[in-house]
Amino acid sequence: MNKLSLNHFSIRTLELEKTTTFFTQLLGLTMGPRPDFPFPGVWLYNGSHDDWSNSVLHLIAIDKTNPKGLQQYLGDRDPSTLKGSGAVDHIAFFATGLEEKLKQLKVLGLHYQERTVPVIQLHQIFLEDPNGIVIELNYPAHEKLALDEKFKAL
Repeated sequence: MNKLSLNHFSIRTLELEKTTTFFTQLLGLTMGPRPDFPFPGVWLYNGSHDDWSNSVLHLIAIDKTNPKGLQQYLGDRDPSTLKGSGAVDHIAFFATGLEEKLKQLKVLGLHYQERTVPVIQLHQIFLEDPNGIVIELNYPAHEKLALDEKFKAL
């Protein structure tokens, strides 16, 4: 069986500073490093900032003067829907077994998008559950590299 564990959850917010303060004060999470994504945000860590896997809460902000970066990277959302559970942007899991998962997604006919984030050495798959909730599956980037090499050799 493939390894699967909760990675992080993300909240899309119009109140980045207030949300950051809330979770740092309430849960003791600390602000740490974040890849240079084309939209503002904060990653909050539970533990050492030396390990990306400790970034358990990703706050996603909307740049009102330039929303295109976020729209192109994660998709557009109507700001009026960002209340209550509607502010939960996605749920992410660490996983292994990328090749098997890609085969399964094709067999099931599910639409998905892939992206690699080299700085944190992750290959990501994004898809929606039947309720429209975005699910992010994070695989070690070396699995994607091995898969690419396998297909080059064919």
